Amino acid sequence: MQTNDSPAARPMEPIKFGNLLINFTTEFYRIWDTKGSRSAPATFWRPTPAPDALPGYFPLGDIAVSGDLNINGKRVTAVVCEGDPQGADSLKGKALSPPDDFEQVWKDSGSGSTVDGAIWRPIPPDGYVALGLVCSNGHAKPSLNAVRCVRSDLVVASSVGDTIWSDRGSGAKQNFSAWSLEPPAAAAGEINFAPGTFVGVNSYTQPATHVAAYSLRMQIPLQIISTPEVPVLTGFGFPPTLDTSRATQIARIPWFAVKDDTLSPVEKLNKSPFYRLERTDEYQLIGYAHNEGAKGRFFKWAVPRGLVRSILQIFTNTTSIKFETEWPIEASDAVRPINFSARLDRNFARTEASAAGWSSPKTAEVVAIAPKSKLLAVYQLQSHYDLLREDGTQAGINLPYTDNDSFYLAEYPPEESEVNASQPTATDTSP
Repeated sequence: MQTNDSPAARPMEPIKFGNLLINFTTEFYRIWDTKGSRSAPATFWRPTPAPDALPGYFPLGDIAVSGDLNINGKRVTAVVCEGDPQGADSLKGKALSPPDDFEQVWKDSGSGSTVDGAIWRPIPPDGYVALGLVCSNGHAKPSLNAVRCVRSDLVVASSVGDTIWSDRGSGAKQNFSAWSLEPPAAAAGEINFAPGTFVGVNSYTQPATHVAAYSLRMQIPLQIISTPEVPVLTGFGFPPTLDTSRATQIARIPWFAVKDDTLSPVEKLNKSPFYRLERTDEYQLIGYAHNEGAKGRFFKWAVPRGLVRSILQIFTNTTSIKFETEWPIEASDAVRPINFSARLDRNFARTEASAAGWSSPKTAEVVAIAPKSKLLAVYQLQSHYDLLREDGTQAGINLPYTDNDSFYLAEYPPEESEVNASQPTATDTSP
């Protein structure tokens, strides 16, 4: 029954979470199918990462697929490997463990299927959990090396998702239905994702919970390169406009969490396993005033928002990435190669100070006091976001963003003890 006739995706740099290494395979071995049974057709596959490409990697469970098509080169599933322990992980023990045993969940007896088959739940050792079920060709237990269990602090409890297959009408002595996994909403700066395995129960009703319903976790790698130089006034002339147009922070987002209609899921894994969401910060001059009088004076400027809602909507529609909340959350996103929930770091997405910053279309009125005999300049921090593929090509439109929490005030001449001048105040006003 082996049908490994499609080329494998090249191995990507592994995702590291503690001492757990996570990668993906498009190679599978057909374990069992429902041919001869009176139920709807289904096939059960085992991920088989090529030893030369992904040495030391194991499946977390088998794959249940409705229908009888060959999934090699078409489906993508997570596989795992033991990594080197670092820091606290060296005290927690290994990331992976073989199961202690298997518990039979269902067998095809009475179904009339051409070949006998059974489905098993791995029984994990203490401190570890199973992330799916395992199938066998015949009624004998699978090998303990068929899968690996994961240390419980490296995964997250998940919900039971959509039905994949049931043996309804098969005539088997036991009822059985197989279900997908749905990860919970991700915390800021993290991604929760299902490995592609399945869970199952001896009924046709969706279970509220399942002992093997867990998903993998990862932190979104964030690289902080630099921060833009703050403006410094050197005289009473026109305030300088600084050249700070460079990437200051980069978030690396894995292929499955980015929508890219130019590439299929397998092509994304091959050509762009990680996408770079680059944030470029720069200070933009809002206004300035020279108070030549003997008393302090109030000055104010109207500041339009740098965010255009229509541009944000286009960016999200083409990339699926959201800034103010986790993604995906719409029902239309249900069909995807890997079920996941992702959320950007609050500081990177600039939602740490004003949660409504991305949703407010209002302008701001900036009010500041210019002391006597001083030149006052008000700047606003503006960010530009660019999504780039691995080869450097752009995968989404440039997205500008400003909020009403990121103003900088500069004076000339500066106070002797002044390093960072007090912030001006901003009041939202309607456009």
